[in-house]
Amino acid sequence: MSDLEQFEVWLQEQDRSPVTVRGYMADLRAFAAWFEQTNGKALGVEEVTPADVREYRGWLQAVKRAGAATVRRHLMALRAYCRWGVETERIDRDPTARVKLPREETLSPGWLAKQEQYRLLREAERAVSAADTPTRRRLAVRDRALVVFLLNTGLRIAEACALTVEDVQIGERSGWVVVRGGKGNKSRKVPLNVEVRRALNAWREERGDGEGSVFDLTPSGAYRRLVEMGRRAGVEVHPHTLRHTLAKNLVDAGVGLHEVAALLGHSSLNTTRVYVTPGERDLERALQVLEG
Repeated sequence: MSDLEQFEVWLQEQDRSPVTVRGYMADLRAFAAWFEQTNGKALGVEEVTPADVREYRGWLQAVKRAGAATVRRHLMALRAYCRWGVETERIDRDPTARVKLPREETLSPGWLAKQEQYRLLREAERAVSAADTPTRRRLAVRDRALVVFLLNTGLRIAEACALTVEDVQIGERSGWVVVRGGKGNKSRKVPLNVEVRRALNAWREERGDGEGSVFDLTPSGAYRRLVEMGRRAGVEVHPHTLRHTLAKNLVDAGVGLHEVAALLGHSSLNTTRVYVTPGERDLERALQVLEG
């Protein structure tokens, strides 16, 4: 069994979620390819030096033009790999320990303004009305349900796509969804408001009662559908945009960070604070107060 295969088993034994494991392995394979090309030898944890880590950080920034968040993600995967090396006594010291991670950006990680949310929802509804075949209507109703669901629950795309029919309970006056195996392999229960219940019921009527996946989409497929709807609506939508938007909407409505963190499945309030850091629009509005 290779180093990478043993590291993957170790990650799984740490009770990491499947999504986290796949992400770490993808980032580490990218480092392995860079390491072999740069040093002329295959990656082994005992071969990694602090100079390699610093050089890789610089390569990501200067050559790949990766942003701070992407560089941090790659280095966190490498840090986990080296920690595995220490714990399994393959190496004595962690070569990533003294290498600084890029600072996280302090401005908004990206959410939709109220007008942008309206345009995205309007486009989703327009697609349903304009559907001229049963297949197009089915897809349009599904896509609208996905947008409404993500905007009002804050689930990660991977979490939403992993939902099964059995995970969703909808009554006349209430509803909820059980998120199993989220980030950190934690489960949580998220309530469904009336808008989500109506959208999901419309989708249920369209697809018919059945078992299996709620949305019949992979995370990459869901991402492509969101990007396409955003393009037609003139709104830039990324995987976490709707999740960040819910957090910002809740905080703007006076909901406390503890409640927002619980809904989003955050174990630390510091993570939640990143989601609601004032963005450029907020700072512009703050300064407009002085304009009289």
